[in-house]
Amino acid sequence: MDADKAADFIRQLIELVGSDHVISDVQDKQAYLLENRGLYQGEALAVVKPSNALEISQIVTLCRIANVPVSPQGGNTGLVGGQTPKSGLVISLTRMHKIYDADAVNGSITVEAGATLQMVQDAARESGCLFPLSLASEGTCQIGGNIASNAGGTAVLRYGNMRNLVLGLEVVLPDGRIWNGLRALHKDNAGYDLKQLFIGSEGTLGIITRAVLKIYPAVKSSMTAFTGLDSPEAALEFFLHTKNQAGEMLSAFEIMPRFGLEMVVRHMGGIDPFETPYPFYALIDLSSTSQFIDLTLSMEHVLETALNKNLVLNAVIASSQMQADKLWSLRENMSWAQKYEGGSIKHDVSVPISKIADFITQATLLCQSAMPDIRVCAFGHMGDGNIHFNLSQPVTMEKSVFLSHWAQLNRIIHDLVVSLNGSIAAEHGIGQLKVDELAHYKDDISLDLMRSIKAAIDPSKIMNPGKIIN
Repeated sequence: MDADKAADFIRQLIELVGSDHVISDVQDKQAYLLENRGLYQGEALAVVKPSNALEISQIVTLCRIANVPVSPQGGNTGLVGGQTPKSGLVISLTRMHKIYDADAVNGSITVEAGATLQMVQDAARESGCLFPLSLASEGTCQIGGNIASNAGGTAVLRYGNMRNLVLGLEVVLPDGRIWNGLRALHKDNAGYDLKQLFIGSEGTLGIITRAVLKIYPAVKSSMTAFTGLDSPEAALEFFLHTKNQAGEMLSAFEIMPRFGLEMVVRHMGGIDPFETPYPFYALIDLSSTSQFIDLTLSMEHVLETALNKNLVLNAVIASSQMQADKLWSLRENMSWAQKYEGGSIKHDVSVPISKIADFITQATLLCQSAMPDIRVCAFGHMGDGNIHFNLSQPVTMEKSVFLSHWAQLNRIIHDLVVSLNGSIAAEHGIGQLKVDELAHYKDDISLDLMRSIKAAIDPSKIMNPGKIIN
């Protein structure tokens, strides 16, 4: 687009939303163009901040006519570059953060897409309910982005991922029309479930503007424990033991390695709960919505029987919420702590739960064979099969040299994941980081169906181009 057309385009945007909500200055745009880990530096003609779905509809219509690509953006917390524009216009949802009354009887709450996850959690809590999605970035990530990326988090074991928490959506389509699927029904079998097309689509099929979300009875009590383990195999056995003993009270089961714990203690002010180091650790939560269940007895029984069976080597139970928060910080700060160890190559993958131990053990051996001094940090949501298999550079290797092996290490990990009937993208999505990997591993029929859906809904290819599929 030449300078005159660009100036006219921006003038039309200003007429739609006002000059205060159109950002075209080079420096002012930077916060919206840089991916939060610094992996991608985007480009955009401007950033526009609409206040409602009608304004977005008018903006998208303008972009379609001018053939300007559109990149929806929430809190800019994504980890695969799905929110980072390659060109065109960024539509920021930050002004659209209204939260409507929660309906505790129906178990639903309606929110605008720009509301942060924490705002939704707080609103549900104020109504005596729970919105269970929980992420480390919950103070800044937005609901629209959570839905567009089908976010997971620590409570998937009990409540499912974002796909399981959405009842209805309102979406602006690539042609500017507003699809109203904003229904609070727990059962609706009237034709195709269209909302599912947009959940996990990473903004490539439309812009989510409002959502009806499920809320649950508030948790009346919870208990957190931290355990030392001998191996990933022991962790899997302990998970099965805990699940059988605690049943639906088990709300989280996270695994982490010694190297990961050491990083958090070294760089993030974490405190090792044990004097003796262990190869692996498990962080577990039990919770109940009933006031008549004694979780202390339940947790003590789970751990005592596990210790007697030598499934765990040591265990500590948090005696207060403050202690529970400190234990959780060991897990939540692991990714950030890895930044201080130099270059890292990260993998967000999933395998069947029964194959987690095999995956961690085999993947570690394969990576160490390819690079003997590589440092493996395999942690994550054991209860749903999602492991963050992160690799830190050898201490004696230059960062640039280590990162030059990115493709080689990806192939090692992803080949193993696929051989175990797993997925190369568990909860972070594809974005632009894994476009080539998806094309390499996804079967031809699946790719053909995905391209057909994209072509049918977005024939002009203006909606978040270069993400998921080319």
